[in-house]
Amino acid sequence: MISIAELVRRAGDSDALPLVTISEFFDGNDEEGSIAPNQWEYGRPPLAELADRFRDIERREDVAWVRVQLHPETLETDELAGEAVAICTSADEPTCESWVDGLESSGIMAGLVDDFVDVPPVPAGMSIWSVTWD
Repeated sequence: MISIAELVRRAGDSDALPLVTISEFFDGNDEEGSIAPNQWEYGRPPLAELADRFRDIERREDVAWVRVQLHPETLETDELAGEAVAICTSADEPTCESWVDGLESSGIMAGLVDDFVDVPPVPAGMSIWSVTWD
């Protein structure tokens, strides 16, 4: 799991947080409320299952990368808080929606939910979809 000190270092002078990898967010993270806290115990799978699902998505041939978008409160509380998960893919919206079925998300939206640093390149023919939770 990435440390707050490393997030601050990677953000530098920017007001934006870095996008973090699945491993940086989920590995060693046992705080179930760190992402989609309102859906935890109301149908959202455990963190380990979320991580496995997003790793499976990232391994798809039509996916360039998957990253966790952190909530700005991360720096205020000194605890990781995931806002959404970004998927860079050539797949269309209905296909992406099918990948996250059962995660109790609010669905997907085009683009990122906020400004971030450390955003990997988006290959030609691909776009970013964000899995969000309200």
